[in-house]
Amino acid sequence: MDTAQVRLWWLPVGAGGHLVIHTSRWWELWRSVRERRHPRPLFHAALEVAADGSTYAIEMTPSWGQGRSERGVVAEGPVGLRALGRLKLFRYEVRCWRGGIIPDLGYAPEPPLVFNVSTSGADALRARVPQVPDMVWGAKMPDGDMWNSNSLVSWLLQSSGIDAGALHPPHGGRAPGWRAGIDAAR
Repeated sequence: MDTAQVRLWWLPVGAGGHLVIHTSRWWELWRSVRERRHPRPLFHAALEVAADGSTYAIEMTPSWGQGRSERGVVAEGPVGLRALGRLKLFRYEVRCWRGGIIPDLGYAPEPPLVFNVSTSGADALRARVPQVPDMVWGAKMPDGDMWNSNSLVSWLLQSSGIDAGALHPPHGGRAPGWRAGIDAAR
């Protein structure tokens, strides 16, 4: 059996100095007060799939500020409210980028979690990326979690036979949206 690897990277939200680091810190502070707990570090999940001599970068990011270069965009969706999605500022893109990069890997606090899978399993996971549920980024799901980039990754893992419910971000951190992707996959 030919083998491939699925690598799960946990990246600190806002790594690289993005604006989201400030908004996410305020959001986490507000959530921690509401939930009567201490604030925890927030993480964004991204995947790399290595098979047949190629590596694919899989993640969900904002559409704005990306330029026009090839980045493997296979799906897009609205941010905040579906109606706002008509404006590029309120759109996200889902990438499955052969030979692509995940820009903030240098900020990962630890090496990726590695899952050895069959080449056909890796191909099936990549084929599912464009089929991600058409959800609004930030929309509250029935279980109270929100849909976001972590939801894409947990949805892909769970629907590929990897128990995403058993995976957790490092350092006691949180990955908002993780549960939403698992629930959507079930």
